[in-house]
Amino acid sequence: MLQAPPSSEIHPDPPESATVLTVDDEPSVLNALRRVFRAQGIATLQATSAAEGLVLLKTHRVDLVISDMRMPEMDGARFLELVRNHDESIVRILLTGYADMSSTIAAINKGAIHRYIAKPWDDQDLVLVVREALTRRDLEKKNAELTSLTKRQNEQLRDINQTLESRVVARTAELQQINGMLDAAYEDLDKTFVLAVNVFSSLMEMRGGHPGHARRVADLSRETAKRLKLSERDVRDVYLAALVHDIGTIGFPDTMLKKPVSTYTADEHQRYRRHTIEGETALMALTQLQGVAKIVRQHHERVDGKGFPDGLAGTAITMGARIVAAASDLDELAHGALGELNLSVERVNSMLMGGVGTHYDKAVIEILLKVAEDLAAAAQNDVQIDAHDLRPGMVLARAVLSAKGATLLAAGYMFDERVVKQVTAFAEREGVRLTLWVKGDSLPPDVKRIESSRSES
Repeated sequence: MLQAPPSSEIHPDPPESATVLTVDDEPSVLNALRRVFRAQGIATLQATSAAEGLVLLKTHRVDLVISDMRMPEMDGARFLELVRNHDESIVRILLTGYADMSSTIAAINKGAIHRYIAKPWDDQDLVLVVREALTRRDLEKKNAELTSLTKRQNEQLRDINQTLESRVVARTAELQQINGMLDAAYEDLDKTFVLAVNVFSSLMEMRGGHPGHARRVADLSRETAKRLKLSERDVRDVYLAALVHDIGTIGFPDTMLKKPVSTYTADEHQRYRRHTIEGETALMALTQLQGVAKIVRQHHERVDGKGFPDGLAGTAITMGARIVAAASDLDELAHGALGELNLSVERVNSMLMGGVGTHYDKAVIEILLKVAEDLAAAAQNDVQIDAHDLRPGMVLARAVLSAKGATLLAAGYMFDERVVKQVTAFAEREGVRLTLWVKGDSLPPDVKRIESSRSES
């Protein structure tokens, strides 16, 4: 397994020279926020009122605004609405107390806020939210620049074709090349986005005490969705939803995250039943994750209508949510997250089949159990090799993780020349022997295999 040194932990970095504007009528809150962001190398501006904040917006470049809800003269909801009118691309985050939910809803509707954070906040959670938001804004900005560039080039092409018919063939070829480059750029952006979700999922699991759960559920869910003939977009949503299906538990204390659900107290169970709604809320600001957010909300519904949070039944539950629910329970039963002991494959299969018609969709369970069997069988063909024998075209069979369990490279990744050089350079630099598991059918016949006992990655 490839392990990065502790100093190489993966965190999404904000764009260089990003600036955060914090607005609160309490200087102590502003000072606390400034200390948090200063430690992360993020520049901040402070305003003690909404009016002062609006002035700073006109005189400084601002990438993200964090505003308190309750302020004199103008509350946070109205202020963030004005921020949106000034520059819709500025990321808007609201600080609020649980007593301010009606005002928070107004901020969501009028200010189109990206997130709200409850007071008192957790510094780590706040930094993670801000970094992810700044990174996403930078990607969207680059995407807009690419789109604008292509539009200008297309307009120039049309002008030339109108005046010089003899250049039609040449310009058509150029247009095809440009479109190909644009498609490649969009594909690269999408891969980066999916990787960011993988990284975020791994960061969540570093606290949760169940490393690898989301990744295993995502693999099971994606293959099950494919075999159920879901569309390519729906398969992608199912995969991403599985990676972050428990995002709503990010605010849980460690005592809850590190023990089985079956041992929760009554108060803990009540909080647990809210995590699907909080998960949906965390994702709703991202347009490309609307389908994912719906699956996250519904993944604890039951086909007999006795699930939560909405008591949906049968086909009222999206197919994606039915898949993720079953896949998550399969993995948790197999790894002891729902009880005290890991269960055998036969016992897990029996329990899932026993839940058909109450907890689970019959078609989903029948496909899921076959997928789990096939993935286990396919893993027997995985081959362990030395990093120095890695070549372009090989396919990673098991995720490469950091020392703390964060995903560095996801299973299924096809190595190219650039990454092969990075991996081998890392091994030489650190002076350690690195081994990786790759798909047997992607292995050239002259590559030496490492003989070792098989263990789960």
